[in-house]
Amino acid sequence: MTLEVFARALPKAELHLHLAGAVKAETFLKLARKNDVTLPPFGEVEELYHYDNLFDFLKIYDLVARSVVSADDFHLIAYEALAHVANAGGRYVEFFFSPQVHQDAGINYQTMFSGILKGMDDAEADFGVISRLIPAINRELTVDRAFEFLDRVLPFRSEKVIGIGLDYDEEPFPPAQFKPVYERAKKAGMRLTSHAGEGGPAANVRDALDLLSVERIDHGYRVIEDRALVRRCVDEGVAFTVCPSSTVILTHWRDLTAVDHPIRIMFEAGLKLVVCTDDPPMLQTDLAKEYRLLAETMSLDRRTLADLALNSLDAAWLDESTKRHWRAAWSNEIGQLLAGA
Repeated sequence: MTLEVFARALPKAELHLHLAGAVKAETFLKLARKNDVTLPPFGEVEELYHYDNLFDFLKIYDLVARSVVSADDFHLIAYEALAHVANAGGRYVEFFFSPQVHQDAGINYQTMFSGILKGMDDAEADFGVISRLIPAINRELTVDRAFEFLDRVLPFRSEKVIGIGLDYDEEPFPPAQFKPVYERAKKAGMRLTSHAGEGGPAANVRDALDLLSVERIDHGYRVIEDRALVRRCVDEGVAFTVCPSSTVILTHWRDLTAVDHPIRIMFEAGLKLVVCTDDPPMLQTDLAKEYRLLAETMSLDRRTLADLALNSLDAAWLDESTKRHWRAAWSNEIGQLLAGA
């Protein structure tokens, strides 16, 4: 069995996926033309997704988001995103979406929500992939806007709208100011995560844990700058959703084979890592490819890949009974894959 076949067959969860970043280039072009969104010059459609830094990436990301207008548009992108995960062996998905960018374009939250929810239901029926939604706060906006975000999101709290996140440009907008927003969300029963330690310092990881009370960290690479914090996160079993291709394209950590690449250091330090895709079509990847990349660049064997797949289930926001049931089933399936490898 080839590594590609093994990585794709592994049962796994995707816990760090942005809906607007999961729009195929062809779909982006179709929706932009339908909804009169002006695009930058390009030749082949794939050139729309050419960038080499986070700033330029976010400019395209916003254009993608502004191209999604109707409930049918939201249904399309959610359905395609989940189909993409299922094709890479993903069984369960917790994905982010950014309602504020759509809201600023005049889109009603109910329109967004109804389309996404139908896409989730249809993808589960067609591909068997179960999904949950994490509305994410744009940290570049004010705290008042973050409270407005909760006013829109919390009335739709359900088993499918499972928590909140915090994303966009981290470095100028550290997590501490969002403490009261997260306190309100926690009281309302939302699960909590945050992008931290990608563009900002290790202190942002600590603040996300201590001030925002998050249950896991998205990216978190710069945690390696604080050895005491690393030890604490190992001891507490804090999960980090790491995205290999994202680091290569959007950060200065361009070489996954480097001994000082943060994902390698995090892994060797014993941190609980969950392999994810971030924005798969925009980064020319999928979930199976991310596992294969780590295996090839960091010399991970298949047993280690299997352990990483089980990490993704452990870190998921599922009830403990479901986790135990799935873990037994996944472990049995993984055992058969390893025996046939």
